[in-house]
Amino acid sequence: MAHSLITDEISDKNHKLLGLDHLRAFAITYVFLFHAHIFGHPKWLETAGAFGWTGVDLFFVLSGFLIAGQLFSKIAKGKPILLREFFLKRVFRIIPAYLAVVMLYYFFPVLREGDKIAPLWRYLTFTLNIWLDRDVCNTFTHSWSLCVEEQFYLILPAIIVLCTYLKMGKKAAYIIIALFIAGFIVRIWSYNTLALPFLNTARGNNIWAMYIYYPTYTRLDGLLVGVSIAGIFTFYPHIKTRLDKYGNVLLLAGIALLIACNFLSADQSTFSATVFGYPLIALGYGAVVAGAVCPSCILYKFKSKLTANLATLSYSIYLIHKLMITIAQKTFVQFGIDKNSNLMFVIGIISSITGALLLRYLIEKPFLRIRDRILKQWREKKSVKAITVTV
Repeated sequence: MAHSLITDEISDKNHKLLGLDHLRAFAITYVFLFHAHIFGHPKWLETAGAFGWTGVDLFFVLSGFLIAGQLFSKIAKGKPILLREFFLKRVFRIIPAYLAVVMLYYFFPVLREGDKIAPLWRYLTFTLNIWLDRDVCNTFTHSWSLCVEEQFYLILPAIIVLCTYLKMGKKAAYIIIALFIAGFIVRIWSYNTLALPFLNTARGNNIWAMYIYYPTYTRLDGLLVGVSIAGIFTFYPHIKTRLDKYGNVLLLAGIALLIACNFLSADQSTFSATVFGYPLIALGYGAVVAGAVCPSCILYKFKSKLTANLATLSYSIYLIHKLMITIAQKTFVQFGIDKNSNLMFVIGIISSITGALLLRYLIEKPFLRIRDRILKQWREKKSVKAITVTV
């Protein structure tokens, strides 16, 4: 969920892509509304946040778009992809805050939203999402999406470097197509073989989630759509130029498709929702993202300090919101505040933002400064070597 990079090829050099900030703010808000269901909550949330689980899919599209765009921009400029720099940036951006939250969950059990926690190594190796059984682990389970992204960060650069080495050029697009098709095949097989026999049992939903909802190999659609958009906009700039006039059309088309997906996926455990829901949702959010980076789109032009700040805090909020809601409800219920009241919901929001701010300024920013110093030292050494060779 660490989506902070914007590529030169896709952005105007003098214009920050405000549309992506709006989308990140929307994504974290939508996820928050959905996760609020596991706590005491007002009744209206059951409708308002019902489709909020797809906020993670929007994050996947954004991540694929931005990370792939960063790597593609290097190729487009004829520059080598420096894996050392890429992984240093990812590690310092994601790991410190993540580890801080993991430690809070492990050393302070009272903060846990559930009564069962996975072995520490599952969190540390980012493998919690592989066959995650909610009957065995119901704490910090939302880290499953971070596992998907971390695994993606490991695989994508290697594939791009390999394709560059083999000089595949535009033929590399066939890899994305093959992965899309593989996703359909895997979901069909997993549904019919692993999930369907148990759907009508007490553990049916958990087994479906374990084999369909959480694994990386069934949830690549959003990331692949993001990568595809980045590839098209970087290597086919004439297409981007044409689409620039239709930003609002893309936005509205994406929203319309997502509305249809809301009905298709009303029961996520059906065959149609399992097999076709994820790619259609990814395409819907993909159209929204593509529209948001077009100068003609309302999201591209509209400035908002609220969404800018929410976007900046989105990763921290995602990490810590369940923990902070747990603290808030356990504390304020003692003062007679109803868990299901609007007031308690607002307290949960304030608590989550407060926790995110602490995480941002006490953990994230100090480590980002360390990262920047290391990168500066590496680049200075590289410059010295270049000067020495020239002389």
